[in-house]
Amino acid sequence: MSLKSLSVKIKIPKLLKEKLNNKKIKQTYKNFENFLNINQNFVVSVSGGADSLALAFLAKIYSIKKRLNPKFLIIDHKLRPESSKEAKLVKKVLKRLFIHADILSWKGKKPTNNVQSLARKKRYELLFAYCDRFKINNILIGHHRDDLFENFFIRMLRGSGLNGLVSLNTKSKISNKNLLRPLLNQNKEDLEYISKKVFNFYVNDPTNKDEKYLRIRIRKLIFDLQKNGLDKNKFLKTIKNLKASNFVVDFYVKQNLLNNTFFSNKNNQLILNKNFFQQPHEIIFRAFSESIKLIGKRYYSVRGKKLDNIIDHISNDKFFKVTLGGCIIKKVNQTVIISKE
Repeated sequence: MSLKSLSVKIKIPKLLKEKLNNKKIKQTYKNFENFLNINQNFVVSVSGGADSLALAFLAKIYSIKKRLNPKFLIIDHKLRPESSKEAKLVKKVLKRLFIHADILSWKGKKPTNNVQSLARKKRYELLFAYCDRFKINNILIGHHRDDLFENFFIRMLRGSGLNGLVSLNTKSKISNKNLLRPLLNQNKEDLEYISKKVFNFYVNDPTNKDEKYLRIRIRKLIFDLQKNGLDKNKFLKTIKNLKASNFVVDFYVKQNLLNNTFFSNKNNQLILNKNFFQQPHEIIFRAFSESIKLIGKRYYSVRGKKLDNIIDHISNDKFFKVTLGGCIIKKVNQTVIISKE
């Protein structure tokens, strides 16, 4: 880059600058900027809700200041008759603030069960495919502090271990894509404030009041707990302490993978030696799960119960063969070989 280009003053469009000059919005942006702190292009996932619209605005300002070229994507799941109309409206609203977005649609037959989970999986598939097309590795997601609490209770009710309880991180990696959550230290109320002040608009998803969904029931539970004395700041401290413990476990998982596995380029196989399975169960479980994800090239881990059953067989059987997560898992004597199915 020439000295001349370095000296060019960053120019934020007047309309955006006026919005940013709001004292409350400016403070939220400063927190966002410090939290994100990247100098690479990124994709922003926009649903039309208050949190994602706030994310779009903050990311737009950030991209101008950092001279980046982000992509803003609206996912139309087509699960509701009005979803396509809403997606076009969100695109129009964003355009008024110089945010140009593309709409990605979920085509094909839709599920009748486990809808929210499958919709989330499809959303990531669409985002990842788009990122591959434009060679972008960073995806910004609008999860905020309330999502952190909701995720904790959902995972607890499902019987998750430590890793599951604190799984919502500011940064995670799936299939070489960085999922970034720069709003995870922001309150939902502040994000709604930005959406109202900046766009005077956001979509109210009717499913957000439908108690047939576990997340909505959890949201109501947290609200009731707050009325009865739940201190969110203390709860946040508990989650941070658990994350610190989880970091220690992850360290030993990585050591297990580093010291007790060998990848054969010739056969495209991952070989696990006997020491791999002579660790504490949680270390074995996580390292084995990561191994299957690596070879199976899957976005998500396989279900814990299935993984536990296979680990039991590996411990007790001399010879064993099974398929899981797009992999063939075979035990021969003291060695376990994982290859693509």
